[in-house]
Amino acid sequence: MSVNDLYSSDSANNNLAHFASIASLAAVDGVIDDDEMKLLVRFADRLQITKEQFKEVMKKENKYSIRPQVSFKKRLERFYDLLRIVFTDGHIEDAEELLLTKYAIGLGFSVDKAEEILKRSIAIFTGKIDFEDYSSLIKK
Repeated sequence: MSVNDLYSSDSANNNLAHFASIASLAAVDGVIDDDEMKLLVRFADRLQITKEQFKEVMKKENKYSIRPQVSFKKRLERFYDLLRIVFTDGHIEDAEELLLTKYAIGLGFSVDKAEEILKRSIAIFTGKIDFEDYSSLIKK
């Protein structure tokens, strides 16, 4: 299966791109430990990633990079998407916080800004606010 075959529709493409970025983050140190694998399985389920797609993304020869976003709004939109996934169960775990921080940095936020946005997001995020409200709250 080619990488192009994995990206068949816009919605699936967006979900798979997010998942591939998260998987790349988890593997950044060369090893995916048990906790990271459990989290990846949860993300795959929430993003509706098929078992075939999961296996393809997890192959060592597949290195998906995070695509940094030029605009603040685009970075925030991608980060917001992940927050919605994380908060579907109403809370955030330490492993999720770590991956979200790494992802935010990969999107192009500075380390300080990534940590600040995550901290503020955790404080305000309910999973039920729309992006415009979220964006407005983060910018304040």
